[in-house]
Amino acid sequence: MAKAKQDNEEPHAMTQAEEVGLERLVEACIKIRDKKAEITNELNGKLEALDTKLKAFKAALDEHCQKTGAKSMAFECGSFYRSVKTKYWTSDWESMGKFIVENEATDLLERRIHQGNMKSFLEENPEKLPPNLNAESEYTITVRRKK
Repeated sequence: MAKAKQDNEEPHAMTQAEEVGLERLVEACIKIRDKKAEITNELNGKLEALDTKLKAFKAALDEHCQKTGAKSMAFECGSFYRSVKTKYWTSDWESMGKFIVENEATDLLERRIHQGNMKSFLEENPEKLPPNLNAESEYTITVRRKK
């Protein structure tokens, strides 16, 4: 019979029924995870094919706009319009950080906290707790396949 140890408690002997029940749960978790991966892979393949078609169709509509100067068109089934979408990024975060501080432009950044860096910061600086920082912790179960 296996001995289960929970956190810092003394291990207790599991009955054979408990062990079999837990083993079935682990086995079921692995099967479900495998099935989810199979379905995800299948759907990703189908989505990729649809995305390829959609990209080609949008390219044809864009080509029409370029040739005719049209900005939009409407049909009985729907419409399309051409617009400009600009994306911004930096290849030098140190310079960007200085620019943001010098110009008091923190609104140029998205408002989210890097989880790993915050955890490390708090571990290294327990006396420096940022004001209004919220944290939520929860126990999770990780199931691993036997190798």
